Amino acid sequence: MAEPTHIAAIVLAAGRSTRMGAANKLLADIGGKPMVRHVVEAALASQAHPVLVVTGHQADEVRAALARLDVAVATNPDFATGLSSSLKAGIRALPKHVAGALVLLGDMPRIEAAHLHAMIAAWASDAGQTIVVPVHQGQRGNPVLWPADLFDEMLALEGDVGARTLMIRHTHRVREIELGTDAIGMDVDTPDALARLRDAGRSA
Repeated sequence: MAEPTHIAAIVLAAGRSTRMGAANKLLADIGGKPMVRHVVEAALASQAHPVLVVTGHQADEVRAALARLDVAVATNPDFATGLSSSLKAGIRALPKHVAGALVLLGDMPRIEAAHLHAMIAAWASDAGQTIVVPVHQGQRGNPVLWPADLFDEMLALEGDVGARTLMIRHTHRVREIELGTDAIGMDVDTPDALARLRDAGRSA
């Protein structure tokens, strides 16, 4: 069985959030703290180590939002070219010994450490050989846990599509795990989505 402590976490926090207008959604206040800080704190509370944050757009402000958290930071100067450049920056910055990486999106603040624990446990039970993908009511979401033997293929990705093409290429290695939460599909891309998230927090 693969050792869970050999899993790293990569939090992608480099994007320009163009659909939000002028504001950087990652810095939006959610329950008294920046959105991206919620995601990073969930990663830090999991078994994943180290936790690496990829910055780009407003890198100094994002780093300030994570003050006093035990994270490593990798800056992606090519963030404007799309998601794959940030993913590759994160992969390149990982320690060589890690056996896999959880890839989290910085705009999914409802992801919890318990969700990550369940994914890491599933990965470990498969001897670290599967791509672990969360699902809820038949829909796939994020984060995704990738085994290290696919890192070289991830480094060959281009554009703004993330690693979805690798899931198709290696569909026989994908393990879906039901997490019982819509948090895996609730990324915040628009002002309306941000307002709904804040309303849900106030009514919780």
